[in-house]
Amino acid sequence: MTEGEKAYKIAERIFPICRSITGNGVRETLRILKDYLPELEIKEVPSGTQCFDWTVPKEWNIKDAWVKDKNGKKIIDFSETNLHVMGYSIPVHKKVRLQELMSCLYTQQNQKDVIPYITSYYKERYGFCITENQKLKMLTDYSDNDEFEIFIDSALEDGFLTYGELRLDSTINDNGGGWYNCIDKNEILFSTYICHPSMANNECSGPAVAVLLADKIKRLKETGELKNYTYRFIFIPETIGSIMYLSKHLDYLKEHLLAGFNLTCVGDDRTYSFVNTRYADTLADKLLENVLKFHYPSYKKYSFLERGSDERQYNAPGVDLPVCTFSRSLFHNYPEYHTSADDLGMISPAGLQGAFDVMSKCVVALEYNEKYKINCLCEPQLGKRGLYPTVSQKGTYDAVKTMTDFIAYADGRNDLIEISNIIGVPVDELIEIVKKLNQNNLLEASESKR
Repeated sequence: MTEGEKAYKIAERIFPICRSITGNGVRETLRILKDYLPELEIKEVPSGTQCFDWTVPKEWNIKDAWVKDKNGKKIIDFSETNLHVMGYSIPVHKKVRLQELMSCLYTQQNQKDVIPYITSYYKERYGFCITENQKLKMLTDYSDNDEFEIFIDSALEDGFLTYGELRLDSTINDNGGGWYNCIDKNEILFSTYICHPSMANNECSGPAVAVLLADKIKRLKETGELKNYTYRFIFIPETIGSIMYLSKHLDYLKEHLLAGFNLTCVGDDRTYSFVNTRYADTLADKLLENVLKFHYPSYKKYSFLERGSDERQYNAPGVDLPVCTFSRSLFHNYPEYHTSADDLGMISPAGLQGAFDVMSKCVVALEYNEKYKINCLCEPQLGKRGLYPTVSQKGTYDAVKTMTDFIAYADGRNDLIEISNIIGVPVDELIEIVKKLNQNNLLEASESKR
């Protein structure tokens, strides 16, 4: 199977699980991901733990929920879809009239055939989610005096926030150079979340792609193809998870993190998107835009003003980590977002493969992204090294122009991404040139730091 096909299989497995920001659904999801990444560490933080201005909430779990009409017929049933219950609903079992039932129903009025995803994490209440058309039918079929039985078998009590972490340690290449000198800034972060119920693109695609990317990086490190950086993967509940994680690791990350990517909504077949960091001036911004520009030029770039996921926390004032968000269709910008329409038909092996390929290109580019300097004065004689045609005639120069253009800007001032942007050639093509020049002892990494 391709990586995209494998990712789709993972998404299929975790799609049915009722997840929230805490609880057994998160644990079950992480146990499944651990089947693919045995090194994944599953960790827990107790309810009530202070995380900057936030507190880890009580743990929420749910077994069943329904609404029955006066004849005992279930007209809303959690067993049909876990989106039917507002996330973090407190337990309830009572009889109500139609008007009170309507007050605890939530719909998406501008999309009458979908069930919305609704939560109430930090205020205790209960609720049911249905389609607008279903609600309108209930108003037609029942009268104000009809009685309904509502039932939510849930628990909200002290427990834990659960998350997963995997670090693939690097073999530090102590050769100076690099964007910051890899000894000083030696980690790459991939962050994704595991806190939504059955929504495929919004929830399942990020963890699925992250698992396959981690597996590839693990294999490349074992074969010595990746040497410079440590790769850190975290699978967290959105918002509270990143805040919790930063409260535990911020000082370390500020010292060591070179670039990071928040992976979300990466499984559909539409365009590619990314959200810049707050000032759009980090290596992560520059790298992701470079890869997308050359390989997927119809991509969409969003400013930090259009943020909506954990890039908010990673870029908060005082945190200021170089983490941007990568997506296909960006959250809030596709009609199926946060509704029952975001089902397994929203994602595809091809869509997941495309996202995997983008991140793979970013990983390889990072490993080679140093400030290179040609180590001889004037043009090196490429012909005697087999790098230039020994017979010169019109047209022969075109075959090596990319190499000579690279050499022209390999002056210790520009890193590989900057040279790529200047001469208009993708980084992956330049990497082959770097390898050839290194083999002929013509290139060195500049000792200057960014």
